[in-house]
Amino acid sequence: MDKETSVGAFRAVMVLALICSVLVAGAAVGLRPRQEANRKLDRKKNILRAAGLYQGKGDVEELFQQVETKVIRLADGSFVPPEQIDPAEFDQLGSLQSKETSRKLSKEEDTAGLNRQEKYSLVYLVKKDGQLDKVILPIRGKGLWSTLYGYLALSADLSTIIGITFYEHGETPGLGGEIENPDWQAGWQGKQLYDSNAPNGQPAIQIVKSQGKGPHQVDGVSGATLTMKGVNNLMHFWFGEHGFGPFLERFRGVSKK
Repeated sequence: MDKETSVGAFRAVMVLALICSVLVAGAAVGLRPRQEANRKLDRKKNILRAAGLYQGKGDVEELFQQVETKVIRLADGSFVPPEQIDPAEFDQLGSLQSKETSRKLSKEEDTAGLNRQEKYSLVYLVKKDGQLDKVILPIRGKGLWSTLYGYLALSADLSTIIGITFYEHGETPGLGGEIENPDWQAGWQGKQLYDSNAPNGQPAIQIVKSQGKGPHQVDGVSGATLTMKGVNNLMHFWFGEHGFGPFLERFRGVSKK
């Protein structure tokens, strides 16, 4: 009798577990479109924040209408026609899964700890009176514990930093996690990404331990040395020759004309 009772109880538990797993799986599938929509909305908020176009109020979708989304070839910085790659449908991070749309980085190239790099990237342009006003570019790289994902906005001169945001990371709260702190992010505003006197076109921006007062210096976060090193590395990677360097050089020439 005891054995039969135990078997019955076990069966009941298994049936209950099966029902619960089915309900959880169904909920996950049903919520996936909403979760994806929320992720896209959050990224739009961060793009707007980096550009100084969103301060927590206003309709994000309406504000984002002033942003023109394009796809570029990272190798030469040229624009990709929308009929070839639709910016609205392009999954930049997803393209890393294909050898046709991404490439393996060598140890010497991979200063940001990416392993692979996409061949195409989204860029976001804001124009005023028909002229370029801001450019917002996606950035990412290895921190201490995680990959940091964010956006950097530049003014029309393509060197003056308007703002920076990070929308996803797994760094330590109160230390590396301070990259989300608006006060720390505000320290980037007005800094110069490049040194006009440097002939090689490499980024001059540096995160420093002491108070960064120079035009190319940003204050680091105390106790977050490795996260700050990661941010520094990703900035130099994405705005050098393997990242947006060719695009900014090409676009800078177009803007002058």
